[in-house]
Amino acid sequence: MGSRLKPAAERLAGHRQALAAKVLAAGVKHPKTLEAIATVPRHAFMDAGMHPQAYEDTALPIGHSQTISKPSVVARMIELLHKPRQKLGKVLEIGTGCGYQAAVLSLLSEEVYSIERIRALHDMARAKLRPFRINNLRLIYGDGILGLPQAAPFDGIILAAAGLGIPDALLDQLAIGGRLVAPVAKNEKEQQLIMVERMSSQRYQRTVLDEVFFVPLQSGIV
Repeated sequence: MGSRLKPAAERLAGHRQALAAKVLAAGVKHPKTLEAIATVPRHAFMDAGMHPQAYEDTALPIGHSQTISKPSVVARMIELLHKPRQKLGKVLEIGTGCGYQAAVLSLLSEEVYSIERIRALHDMARAKLRPFRINNLRLIYGDGILGLPQAAPFDGIILAAAGLGIPDALLDQLAIGGRLVAPVAKNEKEQQLIMVERMSSQRYQRTVLDEVFFVPLQSGIV
C-alpha cells in the first residue's frame, strides 16, 4: 500500500465518500472495494480541467482516445475478482491508462502488475502514481494481449478494454482458482462484462454479466 494514498485521501474526503456512496448505490457491495474507492484521490489522475468532474460516477477522457473508467464499473470489476473470504494475491491489469484503477487495486492486492501499450499513457501513469510511492505496484510498457508470462500465474486478471474474445495467453496465465474479468464485444455496438474462473488446468467457467462500454482492446505498442 502506498504510504501517501491514505494521507492524500484525507483531503477532499467528503467528495471521496460521496463517490463511494454512488458506487454502493450502483450495486457494488464489497466493503474493501468501497473503502478503496473512498481512499484513492481520483482527481490526481486527471488534468486540472477535469477536476470538477472527478468525483462523478462517469467515464472521462484522458487523451489518446482513451478514458478513465466509470468508478462504479471499476469497482464492479474489482469486486468480481474477489472470491469469498479470500484476499487477492497477484493481479494483472491490462490497460493502465492514467493509473487510477491500478492505484485502487494496489490497496486490495498483494501485488499488482499493470501493462499499457501506449507509451505516452504509460509515462503519464508513472508520473501520476510516483508521488504515492506504491510499493506493491509494477508498471510495464508492453502489449497487454500477450500478458506477462514471466510473472504468471495471476490470481486475478482485469482488462480495461474490450476485445472480440479473451486472449488465450491471458487465460493460460490465470492461476487455477483465479478469476479474469473483462469486457467482451458482442458486435460493434454491444459489449458484455465476462467473468472467467479457472477450475483446473484445462477447464474454465465463464459467466456473462452486465452490459458495459469500453474502448477497443488492441495489440502492439505505440
